[in-house]
This record gives sequence, C-alpha cells and structure tokens, in this order.
Amino acid sequence: MISLKRERDNEEDDDDHEDGVAAKRGRGRVGEDRRSRHCPYLDTINRQDRVHHWPTPFPLCLSFRSVLDFDFEKLCSISLSHINVYACLVCGKYFQGRGQKSHAYTHSVQFSHHVFLNLHTLKFYCLPDNYEIIDSSLEDITYVLKPTFTKQHIAALDKHGKLYRAYDGTTYLPGIVGLNNIKANDYANAVLQAFSNVPPLRNYFLEEENYKGIRRPPGDIMFLLVQRFGELMRKLWNPRNFKAHVSPHEMLQAVVLCSKKTFQITKQGDAVDFMTWFLNALHGALGGTKKKSSIISKVFQGSMRIFSKKLPHPDLLPEEKEVLLLTEEYQEQMSESTFLFLTLDLPTAPLYKDEKEQLIIPQVPLFNILGKFNGNTEKEYKTYKENFLKRFQLTKLPPYLIFCIKRFTKNNFFVEKNPTIVNFPITNVDLSEYLTEEAQATEKNTSYDLVANIVHDGKPTEGSYRIHVLHHGTGKWYEMQDLQVIDILPQMITLSEAYIQ
Repeated sequence: MISLKRERDNEEDDDDHEDGVAAKRGRGRVGEDRRSRHCPYLDTINRQDRVHHWPTPFPLCLSFRSVLDFDFEKLCSISLSHINVYACLVCGKYFQGRGQKSHAYTHSVQFSHHVFLNLHTLKFYCLPDNYEIIDSSLEDITYVLKPTFTKQHIAALDKHGKLYRAYDGTTYLPGIVGLNNIKANDYANAVLQAFSNVPPLRNYFLEEENYKGIRRPPGDIMFLLVQRFGELMRKLWNPRNFKAHVSPHEMLQAVVLCSKKTFQITKQGDAVDFMTWFLNALHGALGGTKKKSSIISKVFQGSMRIFSKKLPHPDLLPEEKEVLLLTEEYQEQMSESTFLFLTLDLPTAPLYKDEKEQLIIPQVPLFNILGKFNGNTEKEYKTYKENFLKRFQLTKLPPYLIFCIKRFTKNNFFVEKNPTIVNFPITNVDLSEYLTEEAQATEKNTSYDLVANIVHDGKPTEGSYRIHVLHHGTGKWYEMQDLQVIDILPQMITLSEAYIQ
C-alpha cells in the first residue's frame, strides 16, 4: 500500500499546479523554458512494435505489452491508480505522477528513460528535469492516443480503398483491423467488429461531439460504455496506427464492469446474448427510452404485430378444450412491439441419419425461415404454466436489419447446436412480403444487402467466433478472427454456420 504522502507526491503535480509554479519561476507559457523545444531525448522514443535496446547503465526495462500500445487501461503499473498517469515513451509502461518520489520520476532515474506523456492532458515531459516538451514531431503519438475525425474525413471513409502503412511496416485498411483475443473474448470481438462496419453507427461514434454533451445521473457508470466504444471505433478506423491491430482491452474492461461480470474476458460468452445486452445498454446510456430514440434505435429498431392465442392445457378433455376456446381469454389478441433484431428459427436437425446421409449437412433457404414473419405461420410457445400460439408480421423495417439464427437449444443438462447451413443471398434480400399491407404502401426501401456475417464454429460451449465484413470502399469481403485478417470470396460466406447477420 502506498503511503498517503507518496500519494500526495503523485497527485499534486497536475498541469495547472505545475504551470503555476513555472510561471512564478519566470518560465511559463510567456517565458518558455528553452529546453522545451530542444529536448535531446526525442530519438529514444520507441514508436515501433518491439523493444529497442537503448544503451543504459541499467538492465533494460522490458514491457509485456507492445511499445506505445495505448489500448490498455490507463492505470499506473505500480500503484494501479488511474489518477495523473504518464506513459513512458521508451518502454511503454504507465506510471503515476512526475514529481519527486513519484513512480514516473523513479522510473526515469533508474532506467534513464526520459520522455513521458500525460495520458489525460496529452502533454509531453522530460524527466527527471521536469520540463514540458513542445515539438510538432510528437503529434503522431497524440493522434494514436486520441484519433480525431473531421466530417469530410468521415464522409470519405466508404468512397475509397486506400491502404495505409502502420509504423510496424504492415499495411492495412482502416476498419479492417484485427482485435486481440485477450483470453476468451472472441464472442465480443465479432460483435464489436460488426457494429464498426455499420456506417451510420460508426460515423456517430467517430465524432465524440455527438454524445459528449449527453447528461447522465451522478455516479452513472453506463456512460463509460459509450466513451470506450467511441474510442474503439476511432482506433479501428485510424489511418495513422502504429500497428495493424487493436487491443479492445479498455472496451472489454468497461463491458465487465457495466454488465456486473455477466460478460467476461476470461470466459467464453454467447454473441447473441452479448449483442442484446450491449445494444440495450448503449441505448439507455445515450439517453434512449421506450419513447425517446437514440442512434441505436434510429439504426436498428423496427416494429411488428404479434398475434397471440392462449391454448388450453393439453391434459384437458376435448369437451373442456372446446368450451375454453369459446371464452374471451382464449381468443387471439394482437399487440404491437418494437425489435432491435429478428430471431430466425432453424428446422430441427435429423437425430438419426442413414448411411448415405452421414456426411450431408442439412441446408435451408433463408426465405424458408423468414416465413415466421409472413403473418400466417403459427408457432407454439411454451411457458412454465401456459402455452400460446403466435404469429408475426412486420410493420416497420429499420435502416439496418439484424438477423439472429437460433442455433443453440438449452435445457437443464446440456446445450445442443444445430449445424444446419442457411443459404442466403449476399444482396437484394427483399422483405416486402413480410410487411402488413399498410406498411407495404408506406415503406420505400425493403431490400437489404449483407454487410456483416458472424459465424460460430465448433462445439456449443467450446467453439470460436469469426466474422465476415464488407469493406464499402473496395467492395471486397474480409474474414477476421481475432488478429487474423484475410480477404475472402463472397461464395465462401454462404457455406459457414452463420449466427448473426
């Protein structure tokens, strides 16, 4: 535990305090310290994705993260405090404070690492001399830490397919960037990648001004989810990255905290469960309610009519059932409901196959399972006490439609996966026939093109996730699985066990 005095040493040197002291000494912004623009240690900054062996009289301070990797939670590596944290630009480690006896000061003296960046104010300092460094050559570092996008830049994102070169020498397409699988978070990675390729959602979060002014109750932690998602979007689409991949560490830390550990980094989760929670959590954190919209509801929310009819208990005698069916309680009821995604049910996979069909994987056309929403198809839904017969019909289509293909059946003993392949077209999925007559007359755009396809491979509880995304600028498809990014033919996408589209 750090002593109270040490904590004060680490906290008291914030920039307002330091600038005030500097001004008293006659070297504030007006009388600037001459060393500020002539720091001799700038060539020791390590922008590359490896550790340089700088000549020092002490053993090299090795870092377990990539050098200048700003994707990790901004905590001091010694005190674990998030107050007044500085990054050593030589080895990449984070330290609290820069005053004498602070962790950054001690690190500087011990390892002869002199250049530090305040992760909050984005100001650079030379330690142990403790003067601010002012040099335009450092702008690339502040941009990687906090990328910014103009409206013109955002408008051009989907109009070209220019490759950019990262500082580690690799080339990459902004937006088509791998995400680290820290341990078992590929289920979340796939969903985050999918959302980063939905243009209106991406564009909203690339501009922090869009949500910076949203007021939340004091102590509300859910807005952290909005901030971290925005930061992740800007890093994924950054044209000036140090490397061709991004770690979602800070984003996932916010997920663990805001979901109260329902979703974790160390335990495989279900992509649909995560997506459902994440969409609703973002909607609420952005001030959205059932009546008040947010960017989430504007992009993904549609509506449908649900026709529901209560069924008599199956153990009753036929005469008793007939009597009940005539009562008002057992008449069909209609209700209106909104949705953020549509769940598509797969036909039951055959339990036993004959010898000739052993290697044949069952297949079903997408439009067969979309029949659930034609207003005529009835399906029985069982609850603990009652059974209902329901049918559905769409009344409003959202700009971007999410399908969740129900592959998993859970019971008290195990989870079973349905391996049926869904045959779907990549473009022009027309949903007009699933709309009510009134909606068909008013809805102008009823055809959809696929932009992202999340796939689950392997066993229900031990499988892995990957995603196919369309890069709008090039018109090409890419497959991403954690750090691996490869281009893929569109024909190959339809052969996968699609889970979310």
